[in-house]
Amino acid sequence: MKKTPRIPIPPEVRKFVYQRDKYQCQSCGKTAQETQLSIDHIIPLSRGGKNDISNLQTLCLTCNKRKTNKLDNRFQRYFNL
Repeated sequence: MKKTPRIPIPPEVRKFVYQRDKYQCQSCGKTAQETQLSIDHIIPLSRGGKNDISNLQTLCLTCNKRKTNKLDNRFQRYFNL
């Protein structure tokens, strides 16, 4: 599997993903008022994930750190990785 190169996520895309996800961690549900949020690749770039908006989600820093380069468990059944 070929690793996708990392590119900076443009501010407009970050804003769109945060708004789409209602400024809430998609794993634990914490909001921007409760914790610091970040943008995460659902399928990690190191596992062939793309730099596409459909592969991005909002996670808090704690959940993002815990996930590392693993496939998000909520999506595991949809992908054969």
